[in-house]
Amino acid sequence: MKTSLYSWILAVRPKTLPAAVCPVLVASALAFQADSFQWVPALLCLLFALLIQIGTNFANDYFDFIKGADTEERQGPKRMTASGVISLSKMKFMTAVIFFLAFIVGVGLLPFGGWWLLAVGILSIFLGYGYTGGPFPLAYLGLGEIFVMIFFGWVAVGCTYMVQAGGINYIVLLAATAIGALSTNLLVVNNHRDVETDIKANKRTLAVRFGRKFSAFEYRIWFGLALLCTLIIACILKSFWMLLPFAVLPLGIKLCVMIGLPQTGAVYIRMLGKTAAVLVLYSLLMSIGLLLS
Repeated sequence: MKTSLYSWILAVRPKTLPAAVCPVLVASALAFQADSFQWVPALLCLLFALLIQIGTNFANDYFDFIKGADTEERQGPKRMTASGVISLSKMKFMTAVIFFLAFIVGVGLLPFGGWWLLAVGILSIFLGYGYTGGPFPLAYLGLGEIFVMIFFGWVAVGCTYMVQAGGINYIVLLAATAIGALSTNLLVVNNHRDVETDIKANKRTLAVRFGRKFSAFEYRIWFGLALLCTLIIACILKSFWMLLPFAVLPLGIKLCVMIGLPQTGAVYIRMLGKTAAVLVLYSLLMSIGLLLS
């Protein structure tokens, strides 16, 4: 079966890629503010983060189909293996290739951060695979949010900063928490949308365990946490420019209201795109604020 490039692009899930790009952007802005910005490690971190995100998406596409989470009843975007567009063997092979490339890129970061990065890289790859695969898949145990916060927030921002600046501080941790919280909302929207099909596949997400009212509340908490961290950073730096990210407030409030109302699959897909837009705009404005502070 011949697979088109467009099919692989869909399998990459472009709307989720801001979760990989934004932490590196903000961390690099923090490094620039500390007069420690370095192009090479920053680009390597960006490439590593993108490869981990793509590999995780491929593995998710593969394992969710095998475990019955992706069916015709699903309201989200079409999945490539479930729809038969990409064969299971091809998806499995490409998942391995992407994670291998991530490992190679991670090795390139060792001269900038030290051998401890090897453990971080291997753990990132292992958990990217184990998000939906392996004997204890995180997504099926309701641990997806923790995974995203740790690896697309604290680890991604913290490590990107450390390989450039050589250390870490509380402002970096606050920024990492904000980025992780907004990245987590990408997952919350997906889980909120897929409750019915996830129940049938025994995928025990938090939305399945506690219901849509809880996941709507969770979405709002993550958004509020990001804004709280931003306010604290602005107070610490005593910089008006750090209030720029609050420009996402109108769209964020709109999404916080929408997720609490019954919606169709098409609306949830748009909400996912707008949640990604909030993350991107927030990260850009935070980066600009850091550069101007």
